[in-house]
Amino acid sequence: MANDWWRGGTIYQIYPRSFQDTNGNGIGDLPGITKRLDHVASLGVDAIWLSPFFTSPMADMGYDVSDYRDVDPVFGTLDDFRALVDRAHELDLKVIIDQVISHSSDKHPWFTESRSSRDNARADWYIWADANPDGSPPNNWLAVFGGSVWTWDAARRQYYLHNFLASQPDFNFHNPDVQDAHLDTLKFWLDMGVDGFRLDTVNYYFHDEDLRNNGAVKWNEPRPPINPYDLQDHVYSKTRPENVPFLERLRALTDEHGAVMVGEVGDPDWRAIDVMAEYTKGEKRLHMAYSFDMLGDTFTAAFYRRKIEGFFKGAPDGWPCWSFSNHDVPRHVTRWQTHGESEEAVAKLAIAMLASFEGSVGIYQGEELGQTDTELEFHELTDPKGINFWPDEKGRDGCRTPMIWSAQAEHGGFSEAEPWLPMKAPQAKNAADRQNDDPNSVLAHYREVLAHRKSSKALMAGTSEFLSLPEPILAFRRVSADETIMCVFNLREPEIKLTIAGKFTPVGPIHASIDASTLTLPGSGFVWLRDEGGLSVSL
Repeated sequence: MANDWWRGGTIYQIYPRSFQDTNGNGIGDLPGITKRLDHVASLGVDAIWLSPFFTSPMADMGYDVSDYRDVDPVFGTLDDFRALVDRAHELDLKVIIDQVISHSSDKHPWFTESRSSRDNARADWYIWADANPDGSPPNNWLAVFGGSVWTWDAARRQYYLHNFLASQPDFNFHNPDVQDAHLDTLKFWLDMGVDGFRLDTVNYYFHDEDLRNNGAVKWNEPRPPINPYDLQDHVYSKTRPENVPFLERLRALTDEHGAVMVGEVGDPDWRAIDVMAEYTKGEKRLHMAYSFDMLGDTFTAAFYRRKIEGFFKGAPDGWPCWSFSNHDVPRHVTRWQTHGESEEAVAKLAIAMLASFEGSVGIYQGEELGQTDTELEFHELTDPKGINFWPDEKGRDGCRTPMIWSAQAEHGGFSEAEPWLPMKAPQAKNAADRQNDDPNSVLAHYREVLAHRKSSKALMAGTSEFLSLPEPILAFRRVSADETIMCVFNLREPEIKLTIAGKFTPVGPIHASIDASTLTLPGSGFVWLRDEGGLSVSL
């Protein structure tokens, strides 16, 4: 497992702006992360993933990079980063960092040069196109944050392409020099001691060079979606076949350094699993990939079975990384706590499920506290997505509010100054210091569940065999050469009674009761059973 630690491993995502502030400016920083790494290590995770900390104008909170090889002063210095890596390694934590290479900031020197003329050294490092004869953009492609992907540039008298904000121009990966430049950047950070990369928007690198129009998605709802982007089938603006050879170049570099990659696949749920499978199959592409499939509102047994079985059918030798929350979506306790279950019960059920899935595990900061989304008012927003589509789409700020370390400390122990996003009472009640020594807390449960996962060869590396039980029961076996574990979950209220037969031993933390031949699962209940001969569960 030394080189393959990521297979079945658990990755803890840290959003630097919101983890811990040490210089009193209300924004989290790298020394703050270093200060809190003991908390992360206590969970039993294998690695941390750091969202961008590079030099940036912060139009998209760091996902608009203006210098790929330096730390933004708001977060610290390169020496601070080296100290963070050293401390993480002392705690046996791998360090994975974001790489946002599909696009840069428009303040990046490369774009400044590219837009200056049509014949400079980097003239085609970004995607430029002439206007149509009537002055309109080259095609119908839409941007994720609203409007066209095309913005007119007066200096070049051409349009440039941006899949996100106009201040985030996309690179032209059809140019080998662009590929080489980004490989050199990755090598810079590998030489700094990082253990891998999370690749932002990994399927956005290449575009159709003929700039063909995207088609429409069939929409059967009475009203169109909030964002017109979702009405378009983006077959030409992303997920192009040319992407795969570049992923192979990335894999060759990371394998040379013993590092790993996890790619973010941004595609609709009816396509994303197939793309995840394609991008991870074999040993020459990504080590792992994740999509937004499990980051949405759907919470049914059939859904999880379909996604997990679908992935491994498409890539029996591929590897997924499953997560329920991250910095781009409302927290899962808020999304799923809609059927009468308590927030704590949903939080405990969620990690029990996630730790049982075949693949690797991603945890977003605050998840281990059962944290909920913060309800913000319009004037409190910083996220351009929320500002553009308010109030029907409230954006991503609600899941990005700072960690609350102490219930009693001013600003939750996060900072001595007013935080960059507000901290509110519903989140303060889940403070880390209220849970740290409570054996019944969500935090204690996370530690126990992750330790249980790590101690089980079946949960870490076993294959999955799903049982056909009706909603809301999710049940499957994890099977390895050494053991078989039956995993059973009640995704809703009320209490459900199942018939159980055969020989078995309950293992790990459970939220269920077993009496003779009856397994009783309360709402949000769960159990792991080691099969010791003929174990079966039925309604």
